[in-house]
Amino acid sequence: MTTRIAVAGTGFFSQFHFDAWCRLDVDVVGICSLDAESAASVAAQFPNCQVFDDFAAMIAATRPDLIDIVTPPSTHLEFIRIALAAGIPVICQKPFCGGLDGATEAAALAAQTSVPLIVHENFRYMPWYAEIKRALDAGTLGALYQGTFRLRPGDGQGPDAYLARQPYFQDMPRFLVHETLVHIIDVFRYLLGEPDYVLADLRRLNPVIKGEDAGLVVLGFRGGVRALIDGNRLVDHAAENRRLTMGEMWLEGAGAVVRLDGNGALHLRSHGENVETPLSYDWQNTGYGGDCVYLLCADVLAALSEGRTPTNTADQYLKNLRIVEAVYRSATEARRIDL
Repeated sequence: MTTRIAVAGTGFFSQFHFDAWCRLDVDVVGICSLDAESAASVAAQFPNCQVFDDFAAMIAATRPDLIDIVTPPSTHLEFIRIALAAGIPVICQKPFCGGLDGATEAAALAAQTSVPLIVHENFRYMPWYAEIKRALDAGTLGALYQGTFRLRPGDGQGPDAYLARQPYFQDMPRFLVHETLVHIIDVFRYLLGEPDYVLADLRRLNPVIKGEDAGLVVLGFRGGVRALIDGNRLVDHAAENRRLTMGEMWLEGAGAVVRLDGNGALHLRSHGENVETPLSYDWQNTGYGGDCVYLLCADVLAALSEGRTPTNTADQYLKNLRIVEAVYRSATEARRIDL
């Protein structure tokens, strides 16, 4: 039976959601947006799709099997309340409910109603991280010492920074960690497990924005493993598409180092050697970030069909947001924060 999907939002990132739904065995039956022109344009791709400017009216009229929320964070909690009260599972974009307080309320609502609520945290679905995870699990690197991610999209310079794509970035009082580095925090949790502490130093380099746009975050893990997240949105990295990986990663162990470059390629160098060898794997350079939006949506559909718990349910995602809060506290108090 084909899953009926209703989508809220037609902003910049929604294009990747609609691309995914176009390629999956679903029927998009409703789109809710305050931009009637863009909603009508998107709806034309789906033969049974109606357009709405009211979320509750869309739910009542279409009775979907799954709701995909791709709207600004200020709308998340209200839409989630309506959907969960109707007993309809939800995928919700991030920043999830604007932060920890709203997210905690949303997770509690999901627990009370026993309706799945999944956060659209897509970076862990990027195929290069799945391959790195396989290498770690296979012991390819030997005893692991540390991981490093250098976030370098290069889109944050000058007075027009972010205006062409996501202009609200300029007005976010919490920016780099809240909006972007939370992805990498989730990736390191996926690769290394749960951290024990954080230590952070954050700063603002571009004076036209309100929040931080550069910073260093150290995550400490059991057994002495450390992860360094070095984020700077003003600096770029070598890549054909600098938004593909958003930067470069290294995982360093006693036996080898694996490096992710900006084009999604993985390189393995054994300890004592000077030459890297390609770590080959299959992935598709389509959609966003190695087709991670499609992979996430497909996994949610499979989980709901199979009756298993989806990845990154709201209660699971609270761990990321608690770490984010600890990062800001560490930067403010200039000290390590235990988790």
